[in-house]
Amino acid sequence: MKKYLRQLSDFIHRSLSILKWLAIMPMALLIGHIKPRRQIVSFWPTGPIKLGPKIVLFMHFDRYGNVRPQLLHYLRELARNDRDVVFVTNAGKLTAKAMAAVQEICVAVIIRKNQGYDFGAWRDAIEHLALPQANTEEVILANDSVFGPLWPLNDMLARIDYTKADIWGLTDSWQVRYHLQSFFLAFGKTALQSKAFAKFWDSVRPVPAKTYIVKTYEVGITQAMTKGGLKCSAIWPYEALLGMVDGLDFKKLLTFKKYDFRHLDAVSLTRRIHLQRIRDGVARRNPLNPTAELWRQLLQAGFPFLKRELLRDNPTNVEDIHDWISVVRDELGADPEPTLRDLQLMLKKQAP
Repeated sequence: MKKYLRQLSDFIHRSLSILKWLAIMPMALLIGHIKPRRQIVSFWPTGPIKLGPKIVLFMHFDRYGNVRPQLLHYLRELARNDRDVVFVTNAGKLTAKAMAAVQEICVAVIIRKNQGYDFGAWRDAIEHLALPQANTEEVILANDSVFGPLWPLNDMLARIDYTKADIWGLTDSWQVRYHLQSFFLAFGKTALQSKAFAKFWDSVRPVPAKTYIVKTYEVGITQAMTKGGLKCSAIWPYEALLGMVDGLDFKKLLTFKKYDFRHLDAVSLTRRIHLQRIRDGVARRNPLNPTAELWRQLLQAGFPFLKRELLRDNPTNVEDIHDWISVVRDELGADPEPTLRDLQLMLKKQAP
């Protein structure tokens, strides 16, 4: 019965999404083409900016103009690994405290209106900085949609190898169409100098519709780069994460024995339900979101982040996310406290 209710819910959700797309999208597209693409309000420094060969364009949004302490830690980790970090905020402003903290770490700060989401911000930064420059070897696009890093980024960044692929993401997804997930994308010199790269960013408009941004730009950038002859790869590929599932200790939850206390234990039951959900997705060839349904496998494989949306909203109802603190602290020996402090300001009517 639950399976049929879920299928009905998915059908209704898809139908409403299609209706919303047909009703709203023409107006959103018109607005996106009428509005000026450049939405920069101010920038620092006002003079010439000398950039090194490896650059990070880091997208941020906070309606009050604040920057979370954990986010500053993320920026420091990127800078410590020989990346020049350019901070691009869609907040339209930064508090004096936040501006001072960011200026200590970053080589430049761009403040813009919240138009075009992440891709609008990255497009403005690429244009403003005239990227790629003659000495540019790498441009990383990153954003604040994650908690972490839970441990140093040295190993993760060292795994980016432009002799094996031109563009790297941390994770890949088969939802909608195959794509690298856009919270972290690294472009090597071959990609940066390609016609496909220039053509894609020239196409980006500040369309005020998140669904359009996801389908056209997040999914579209991988498709466009691939069609342009560039190779895209993920540090933690989807198939490798699925291959870890059978090795988990809780796989025995699939075979509860008679009178086993786990029949009555809610925590054990949610782990079992989630494992069955993963296996059902594999059997039906239904693509899963690796940063949501496969969060546990990602952490165990060395992925240093947890998605903010997962812990704050859990929009896809991942059943076993209650385990995140014990996995981070007890299994991996990392500190969950910075994430917990952020959640104290975000969660309403729920526990972490």
